[in-house]
Amino acid sequence: MLRFSRAIAKARFVIVIAAFLLLIPSALGYAKTKVNYDILYYLPDNIETMKGQDILLKDFGKGAYAIFIANGMNDSQVSRLKDQIEDVDHVDQVIWYDSMVSNTIPQEMLPDKYYKVFHSDKGTMMAIFFDEGTSSNGTLNAIKQIRKISGKDCFLSSMSAIVEDTKELTNKELFWYVLIAVVLTAIVLAVTMDSFMAPVLFLLNIGMAVIYNLGSNIIAGEISFITQALAAVLQLAVTMDYSIFLWNSYMEEKKEFDNNNEAMAHAISKTIVSVAGSSLTTVAGFIALCFMQFTLGKDLGTVMAKGVILGVISCITILPAFILICDKLIKKTSHKALSINGGHLARFIVRHNKPLLICLLALWIPAIIGYNHIKVYYDLASSLPGYLPSVQANKELESDYDTNSIMMVLADEKLPAKTVRNMVSDMEDVKGIEFSIAADSLVPAGMPKDFIDNEAMDKLKGGGYQLMLISSKYKVASNEINSQISKLNEIVHKYDSKAMLIGEAPCTKDLITMTNHDFQVVSMVSIAFIFLIILFVLKSVSLPIILVLVIELAIYINMSLSFYTNTTLPFIASIVISTIQLGATVDYGILMTNRYLNERVAGNNKMASMTTALSACAPSIITSALGFFAATIGVAIYSDVDMIASLCLLISRGSLISMGLVLFLLPTLYMLLDGVIMKTSWGLKKKAKKNAYLEEEKQQYKLEQAAAQDQ
Repeated sequence: MLRFSRAIAKARFVIVIAAFLLLIPSALGYAKTKVNYDILYYLPDNIETMKGQDILLKDFGKGAYAIFIANGMNDSQVSRLKDQIEDVDHVDQVIWYDSMVSNTIPQEMLPDKYYKVFHSDKGTMMAIFFDEGTSSNGTLNAIKQIRKISGKDCFLSSMSAIVEDTKELTNKELFWYVLIAVVLTAIVLAVTMDSFMAPVLFLLNIGMAVIYNLGSNIIAGEISFITQALAAVLQLAVTMDYSIFLWNSYMEEKKEFDNNNEAMAHAISKTIVSVAGSSLTTVAGFIALCFMQFTLGKDLGTVMAKGVILGVISCITILPAFILICDKLIKKTSHKALSINGGHLARFIVRHNKPLLICLLALWIPAIIGYNHIKVYYDLASSLPGYLPSVQANKELESDYDTNSIMMVLADEKLPAKTVRNMVSDMEDVKGIEFSIAADSLVPAGMPKDFIDNEAMDKLKGGGYQLMLISSKYKVASNEINSQISKLNEIVHKYDSKAMLIGEAPCTKDLITMTNHDFQVVSMVSIAFIFLIILFVLKSVSLPIILVLVIELAIYINMSLSFYTNTTLPFIASIVISTIQLGATVDYGILMTNRYLNERVAGNNKMASMTTALSACAPSIITSALGFFAATIGVAIYSDVDMIASLCLLISRGSLISMGLVLFLLPTLYMLLDGVIMKTSWGLKKKAKKNAYLEEEKQQYKLEQAAAQDQ
């Protein structure tokens, strides 16, 4: 290991040049990586709702759909606007009042209930179908064009409109996410470190690793907007530890070695050992997200796991090269750092370990209660601010038409007209259904089919299927609409066993069912992965149990605070926070555990070992946790996208809670269970031998230096 570390120190200029050259292809890759803003896209393809979406696009040429509301216009004005909308690229069909009736038939002859479907006291609405998917460029461009040609009293409600607004908002905020995270982290590092130049090098190193990570996403072709928004901030937060570990190790080694290269070589060797286990746990936490059926987890997990690995590589190659090259600048910008006295804290904790243990273990009760009662939302529009056009459109649809969601049924094209009318009638009898429309139901029994515009209605049939529209007054993701969907499915399948109910609400119902299962799977997988990694790294049966329990308590406390503050969380935050907090903050525990075991191997008793371990590790843990907090709290406060803000708030809060439990609860448990730990941990003799070898290497180097000076 020392040979490798010495090679890095020696090749520092080559490493820096290569690092900057790699930024070119990385930047190009980042620019060419597509970003997906449609959350429902990540539902698996094999479920019925997604199969129905595919049929809608392939067999009907209809992908996305929208409800357009026009207030303060008469019928002739609306008709002209409808014609303009139909001329917009990627608009396949617009269905309105005049779409149903043949040009030769007076509109007044159409049944009154269909007139009421499209009209309210304030205006009228129409359904728009697009020939591409919800988040395709064609559909999003069409949304923008429709908004341009319509007036200020017109509103466009659809999943595509939400996607377009989300895209605009996150693109506007993305730069500020990174800037805020960098500035706040730099402030924390500048205050807690003894050089103003060191934080600059840290952030430059991590920034380069972030660009490598984002650029390499071109391999996958696209990433979700959540991944894009959080990747840089999260990578900065979870990999900052490694830079701090290297710096502290280098500062210690400089006291032993006069030669900076040799001091750095020993620092790299020690950092690799420390970072190997801690980074593996972080990677495992993100990999656990890949076990979600909802593939957004795989998207975020893969990118972040890759980011951690790249962060480790850059920490032991690029950062040492920066530090060695900028040694003079580091000295010139040195200052008195904010002193974090780990000794006082260590003596307090060791002296009061039993009362602390009782108090902290008592937190399990309120933590479990709160954790099991947190409220979660799945309606994607709820994560967006009320001033966005899509959110305003949803409010107009609800207030004026008592409609909150539009669903569709894909049924057999050959169903008899009487059967279709009966199906529509039964669906309209379901509580909360405002209307249901099908091509055949538009022709009341006994009325000639010539009354209907067959050309327009024929577009509602094709590929062996016919399309029906259903309006519900219940909100997406609510218990009421989920119950309604179950009843609608019963009715639909009674008349046609192969029919499918599709749309945002049915997809969201599938999302709820799926993510409830994913939550359990991800939690178990992440705990299992991290337990096995700690078992392998620390070679102990008891230590993984203790460490995981402490961080799990921190997670429970973090999540339970949402219940006690009456905060409703976005579903994705409640799933991924457990893996991120567990994987990222267990590093604190591993750092202190390694030092504690080294002290015990050296022959010190448990009280002295823990005092030394806490004194040495507390400053690094506090600095790391504050950096983690700083990197995410600013985004949590600034972001208008609640899904991003909530996740960052949980991460920032979780870092401080984990820090507190690692500093106060973990030491008390180690001292209480010291006998069990020593009996259930193997390889301690090997660690003692390794420590002796490193000490021998150090002494040998000093003798050689002394001999050289004598000559």
